[in-house]
Amino acid sequence: MKLKLMSLFAVSALAIALFMSVGTPAAPKTAAAAVSAAASQPAAEPAASPEPHPEIREAIASLRRAKDHLEHAAHDFGGHRVEAIKATDEAIRQLQDCLKFDKD
Repeated sequence: MKLKLMSLFAVSALAIALFMSVGTPAAPKTAAAAVSAAASQPAAEPAASPEPHPEIREAIASLRRAKDHLEHAAHDFGGHRVEAIKATDEAIRQLQDCLKFDKD
């Protein structure tokens, strides 16, 4: 009986310890601690300039993926697939012209 009681106590203590370590959130940093941590770190190199017009470049990439899907479609859909491919090509051309316009 004494052994069962000690085992139960040990398992309970382990469960409580596990719960406390997982259930306790980390203390939030105060503003002073954040400032001192930032001051102690060496100055980082200046970041490279961000890519110009990432939305337009992502749109071009998305249209190219869509065109690839359309080109590999199993059905012609009454000529609408071909028209969609032409429209996709035109949209890609227009977006590339947007990027060229910005360079001028």
